[in-house]
Amino acid sequence: MSETWTYICATGELLPGEMRSGFDEVTGAPIVVFNHDGELYALEDQCSHEDFALSGGGAFDPEAATIECVLHGARFDIRDGRALCAPAYEPVAKFPTRIEHGGVWARDDRD
Repeated sequence: MSETWTYICATGELLPGEMRSGFDEVTGAPIVVFNHDGELYALEDQCSHEDFALSGGGAFDPEAATIECVLHGARFDIRDGRALCAPAYEPVAKFPTRIEHGGVWARDDRD
């Protein structure tokens, strides 16, 4: 588990309805952070169905709080990572976020 927080972007670069991606500095896990009506959510930036980045052309629907993988159409709830439709059945990992020193931070907190 990483105790080191990873800087994703400045707070002003992640407006409501937007997403930004980065990599955990310790574990190397890809992370995508979403701004959903001012609340920040972070998921592993990898579809649980296929090894493909959710942020790589994926459709973030801010109203529904979902991200759709562009590869095969699997959708996930950005608030908890759960899979919402086939072909994905497994959730994607959810990570903690925080705002500090004018920046958006996230980390891979898995054991």
